[in-house]
Amino acid sequence: MRVLVIEDDVTLGGALSEFLSDQGYAVDLLTSGERASGALSSQTYDLVLLDLNLPGEDGLTVLRRLRANENSVPVLILTARDALEDRVAGLDAGADDYVTKPFELPELAARVRALIRRRAGQVSPVMEAGSLSFDTVGRELRVNGERVALSVRELSVLEMLMTRLGRVVTKRQIVNSLSAWDADFSENAVEVYVYRLRKRLEGAGVNIQTVRGFGYLLELDAPAA
Repeated sequence: MRVLVIEDDVTLGGALSEFLSDQGYAVDLLTSGERASGALSSQTYDLVLLDLNLPGEDGLTVLRRLRANENSVPVLILTARDALEDRVAGLDAGADDYVTKPFELPELAARVRALIRRRAGQVSPVMEAGSLSFDTVGRELRVNGERVALSVRELSVLEMLMTRLGRVVTKRQIVNSLSAWDADFSENAVEVYVYRLRKRLEGAGVNIQTVRGFGYLLELDAPAA
């Protein structure tokens, strides 16, 4: 999943980006409200982490413009502003969650996962399809109860396909979701990861169909006659 971190403190922003990348997310980091508004108008994100005290255009302005443009991406505010009126203003402006600094990284990770699950219409942190069971918290895949080791990228591609089970996911959607601006990730790379996943998931009760000209579709195997 692709996350945009908007934080003018370069040290904190870098630490957040590194932490979220280790959690399996593709992360873009911006340090100003103006650049963030431009990115949000041209890129698709699964989640935004937004500081309020930004130089120039502040975080609330960015958030209000985002919602005025009918962009429903989940927004988690990360800020040192801890007064009640600040929390109310942030939530009323359209934020989905509000966390004050300093914060604990494990709690932040849990809030991030919860918001992304909510956006996907998923209640449980464990996704299932056929014999697959994918724990989005522990980042662990099991097939028929047996753990299957996959790379971070392979897990991320599979997570997208499982989240959209029965629906086509285009190569461009996968690239946009999994590649940060400074990452070398292409549609050719997507083909490689899908090829590897097909090999690893043989006999798991699911298959990844290629929809020519569009992308890929994860579906359950038809029951035996």
